[in-house]
Amino acid sequence: MSPVYPFDDTATARAVIGDDGTLVEWNEGARLLLGHPAAEVVGRPAARLLAGDGNPAAPTGPRWNGTVELRHRDGRAIPVWLLAHRRPPRDGRPGDWLVVTPLTGGTPDAADDPLATAALTQSPCAVAVYDDRLRLRQMNDAMAEVLGLPQDRARGLRLSEIGGKPQSDELEAALLDVLTTGRPRDVHTHTRTGGEKQAHAWLARIAPVTDGDGRVRGVCLAAHDFTEGHLARERLQLVNEASMRIGTTLDVTRTAQELADVCVPALADFVSIDLLDPRGHGGEPPRRITAPVTLRRVAHRSVLPGGPEVVTPAGRVAVYPESSPQAGSLTSGRTVVGSVPSEQLTRWLATESARARRALEHGVHSVMSVPIRARGLTLGVAVLSRHRRHDPFSADDVLLAEEVTARAAVCIDNARRYSRERETAIALQRSLLPRTLPRTSAVQAASRYLPAARAGVGGDWFDVIPLSGMRVAMVVGDVVGHGIQASATMGRLRTAVRTLADIDLAPDELLTHLDDLVVRLSEESGESEGDAGAVGATCLYAVYDPVSRRCTAARAGHPPPVLVPPGGTPRQLDLPAGPPLGLGGLPFESADVKLPEGTVLALYTNGLIDNRQREAGTGQRLLLEALAPRGESLDETCDRILGRVLPPGGIPDDVALLVACTRGLPASQVASWDIPADPALVAPIRKEAVDQLDAWALSGISFTAELVVSELVTNAIRYGAHPIRLRLIHGARTLICEVSDASHTAPHLRRAKTWDEGGRGLLLVAQLTQRWGSRHTTEGKTIWAELGLIEED
Repeated sequence: MSPVYPFDDTATARAVIGDDGTLVEWNEGARLLLGHPAAEVVGRPAARLLAGDGNPAAPTGPRWNGTVELRHRDGRAIPVWLLAHRRPPRDGRPGDWLVVTPLTGGTPDAADDPLATAALTQSPCAVAVYDDRLRLRQMNDAMAEVLGLPQDRARGLRLSEIGGKPQSDELEAALLDVLTTGRPRDVHTHTRTGGEKQAHAWLARIAPVTDGDGRVRGVCLAAHDFTEGHLARERLQLVNEASMRIGTTLDVTRTAQELADVCVPALADFVSIDLLDPRGHGGEPPRRITAPVTLRRVAHRSVLPGGPEVVTPAGRVAVYPESSPQAGSLTSGRTVVGSVPSEQLTRWLATESARARRALEHGVHSVMSVPIRARGLTLGVAVLSRHRRHDPFSADDVLLAEEVTARAAVCIDNARRYSRERETAIALQRSLLPRTLPRTSAVQAASRYLPAARAGVGGDWFDVIPLSGMRVAMVVGDVVGHGIQASATMGRLRTAVRTLADIDLAPDELLTHLDDLVVRLSEESGESEGDAGAVGATCLYAVYDPVSRRCTAARAGHPPPVLVPPGGTPRQLDLPAGPPLGLGGLPFESADVKLPEGTVLALYTNGLIDNRQREAGTGQRLLLEALAPRGESLDETCDRILGRVLPPGGIPDDVALLVACTRGLPASQVASWDIPADPALVAPIRKEAVDQLDAWALSGISFTAELVVSELVTNAIRYGAHPIRLRLIHGARTLICEVSDASHTAPHLRRAKTWDEGGRGLLLVAQLTQRWGSRHTTEGKTIWAELGLIEED
């Protein structure tokens, strides 16, 4: 069945040929062309209509056109131009070819035919023709409407004279280029024409106009208004740009500034970002906001240099009344758009003389206030203003501003949460680290701690721990990871080190016990071995004895300390590496080195020297250079190390630094005696000890010291093993009595009954001294007690 067309079916000759070459359809136009009625040709091979042998082969592809000779019913051959379309199978019907040719259109148009000139004059596309002098020759009604000028008045003017804008000069230069080269051009421009109230985006398609000989006689310009498409691309580009430029850091101020930078000048001429201060609401923004609203200016941006529109400087707080756009959008949770003048803005500016004056000076005419909301919380407000752009904010501008602000709100909230957690972690870290280092006779020390710039607070720590016998322990450690969890783990490890140091364990033994603790912490955290979240740490532990002037140290996967002899060259201390803490079951080794008085030791975490942006070993080399002797204080040395070694622009990891200068105790302040096995021979030893106290001008405590010496020596003879040795150490603030023997049995206090003749010795020592205790040595043990020389404040 042939289709029914609502047009003149005789104006086109139409036939349908099946894939097998049989004619399927034949219309009245085909009959008029070749004289064959449909009944004579339908169902028969189409090839019978071909005349002669010069016809082309069967067409291939989806479309074909060309001239073929067809045979008329009266026998004559007729050359006919044909257009053939290949139609695929459809609706259960096989594929075929649709073949057509027009029967009209070959005769020229009459001079008064309105259709002959409609292509130019009545075309909806704005078209203008310029002659070889680039003078307007003709334009259609659409172009006259765009220019806002009648054709008879504008004819003869150049484009730059018609437009009178810089964009007009650019277009005229493009016309000249097409006129001289003969090559068409497309020009994009954004301008306000004479017939427009606001600027539009235009695509000017310029082509040469040639005569019959192909000579360029002028140019034709067709203008297409593609403002909607242009704006859509700009909006998409702005949203894409916002996703890349906003949130590059976890800093609230930087993120807010990035939001302002993205919106200017693409969306507004001036943008201010004000945030609620969560410190007045327990650290979190309030759930419900009421006017007046107190906001802190965080960032702003202007198209004008220096931002002359600014009334509230960055960092300052301002109070916005109920009539302000800021309060309106925050209390309602919706975007507020206002124009100047308007009732609401006029009422607000009436109470803000400075803002009103600035708005008047710069011609602010449109204001949009967008609440910054994320995860159900209102964080602040972004206020966008226009004064250089003449068009007010449109509905599309509102949607775009809300989209960009929503993306920025998530980034600001992430930065706010990170900053809050970081501040909490820093506070925890600071509370767990020593606020001041103890003053000891063994070393003079100074320290520094710097949290990471971006990764957050980690688990770096340092400590100086006074030990018995005027010795001192120095420790630096680093817990793997960052954040509150790492800080809490650091606190547990620091407490454990202090506890283990208090029982005077050797450095390698202390690290073994600390390794066991880290293994237990990993098991308690539920992390399996090898997990990224498992607890791990490194540590360096060193003990310095000012009497022997020897330092014993061990490390667990930690950088070795740097040693600077008096007037010498800095070098790394050769110390066995040892495995990191948390692996379990692996041994640690210690090393012993004699240090001259005045030796500087630098203990640090790897955050000081490691940096992926530098070559390996650069940080260590800079540290050695910074530790070169200069005769300055330890605090100045710490500052110089940080300034010299750390890279500019923030550190990638926490840094803990401990610098100590060793002191030696003169031999004249140490006295020792070998104790005989016979208790009856101890009396002369006690007398020599009292004489030594008199020589040290300590006769004021000689009675107490003699009693303590007597009890400790008697206990050693009674319960210990020979050899037994007594040592007195005269410190700046204390007198230390030490009795050593070859037995490994530790002493302990016990409760003596009323009629017991013994059992009160150590209890008496504990009552008469500031501190007492025992420590194991390779030869046995040492019982020690400290007597104060100076009253503590």
